[in-house]
Amino acid sequence: MFDLLIRNAQVAQADGRTPPADVLCHAGRIERIAPSIDAEARETVEAGGHLLLPGVIDPQVHFREPGATHKEDLASGSRAAVRGGVTSFLEMPNCRPPTTNQEQLDWKLAQAAQTAVANYGFFIGATKDNLDALNSVQPACGIKIFMGASTGDLLVDQQSDLERIFANGERLIAVHAEDEARINERTAALLNDLTQPPPYEIHSQIRDTQTALIATGRALELSKKYGRRLHILHLSTGEEVDYLRNDKPAQVTCEVIPNHLFLNTHDYAQLGSRVQMNPPIREPGNAERLWAGLHEGTIDIIATDHAPHTLEEKDQPYPKSPAGMPGVETSLPLMLTALQKGQCTLAQVLAWMCSGPAEVYGIANKGQLMEGYDADLTLVDMTATRPVRNEEIFSRAGWSPFAGRQLTGWPLYTIVGGRVVFD
Repeated sequence: MFDLLIRNAQVAQADGRTPPADVLCHAGRIERIAPSIDAEARETVEAGGHLLLPGVIDPQVHFREPGATHKEDLASGSRAAVRGGVTSFLEMPNCRPPTTNQEQLDWKLAQAAQTAVANYGFFIGATKDNLDALNSVQPACGIKIFMGASTGDLLVDQQSDLERIFANGERLIAVHAEDEARINERTAALLNDLTQPPPYEIHSQIRDTQTALIATGRALELSKKYGRRLHILHLSTGEEVDYLRNDKPAQVTCEVIPNHLFLNTHDYAQLGSRVQMNPPIREPGNAERLWAGLHEGTIDIIATDHAPHTLEEKDQPYPKSPAGMPGVETSLPLMLTALQKGQCTLAQVLAWMCSGPAEVYGIANKGQLMEGYDADLTLVDMTATRPVRNEEIFSRAGWSPFAGRQLTGWPLYTIVGGRVVFD
């Protein structure tokens, strides 16, 4: 007897075709895809002609465990993920204590094994003095460097420290590219002698486009100097797209997140600190340049940078209000809504959110709906549209910056390793 049979689905292919088929799963893998399958299975899903996709791989989330589990933890974050059709996530090291050695990585792996309902991987965080750990801990999907916008041991902004990390080892380096010196200079200039809290939109002025461009250029030059595999996280500006369009070696990849595609500085007026993040949302018109980068291939993939905070924390006056917002359960519906509006094709969504992240991070047997691949799948409803509702958010944060926005493509079922984990 097989584990799972999905009947009467429109099965998404990498080229965007959606032929009707049944899908049979066993022992965590896709056993067979055929127009009609007559087999006994422990569980059957009647797809009703809805669209079946490979599960989304979200390669940048912050699930806050250990140290800030009132915001999120690996259990709640992974439940939010599968509600949004995300079947695999890669989680960042800036928790308390940070993931900077084998002991902390082992703790996360053990916790995830007990509580996560999705597949998982973890980054090792770079400090100024943990070079041996960066290259020896196992398993780690990559090294995370905060070039700016971090505090404590995880801030690595001095050239000598960056040179040492880039020059030694072969593991992928993923950078948060904001220039710490410029952040400090502009903070001092724009927040000097304030008699009352400034508006939240000053955040996008402090961390301006040059703040991102300087750091991206710096990381790129280091990658070229040492031939080091580099991934630039949450690219946020058209200027960075222009820069990489003209100079992007084969060992360099980058990503964009929905926040920078679907929000802009006009949203501060209604949402205030709920749209405060690092790097910040940009001026209207910037998103068009990011979309262009996606379409031409300068930008490789889509992540979310899911970074939840409670509303009580977000409602503090600036600059006490923390940067970051939830996003793991709305990214796929946002992109499928964009698909329906003609902003992209199904083949592109699959490449940007499924097969692309698998390729960037070398994740075997994931990201495509093919026989022999892992049975990580999501069945979505492209016929109905409904709003994002804060009361329905699975993330412990309990809110979304997209609340009220009408979206299509909400998951009906999510399957991880051939087992239904959301319905």
